[in-house]
Amino acid sequence: MPLVGVVMGSKSDAEAMQSALDVLKELGIDYEVSVISAHRTPEKARQYGLAAQSRGIEVIIAAAGGAAHLPGVLASWTSLPVIGVPLANNELKGVDALYSIVQMPAGIPVACMAVGPAGAKNAGYLAAEILGLKYDEIRNAYEKYRNELQGEGHQGGEDDKQSQGDSK
Repeated sequence: MPLVGVVMGSKSDAEAMQSALDVLKELGIDYEVSVISAHRTPEKARQYGLAAQSRGIEVIIAAAGGAAHLPGVLASWTSLPVIGVPLANNELKGVDALYSIVQMPAGIPVACMAVGPAGAKNAGYLAAEILGLKYDEIRNAYEKYRNELQGEGHQGGEDDKQSQGDSK
């Protein structure tokens, strides 16, 4: 049974969200993918938000560009954690989507990631952190990833020298 619902405003968002799906798969987290537009299919968004928890979903990752209402609309219909991923799909390069997601009114929180694929990837990791509070196997998989990450490029080698040079 899927624990994470990954929701996109359009089929064209699939490529940008692939890194989130890769992270979830890598960490052994079951997920489902849905295409739901907050503007074109608002009733479908409402039904998804209302039914997600009863279907076993525990975290929602919602990605949208432009006005990017999808994460907030879903958050308005559920008390599950919603992680918003702003996508760059127009001339404003995702800044409009970022502002739309990050400026939620008090009382209806949405976690907001970075714009684009890096944000999608971090949404997968944040979902793992949340689920890891309840599921030992997910916490262990995420901790293993973090331990491996700490070992890469942090041995005082060329990467560190380059970083120091960049900061001057």
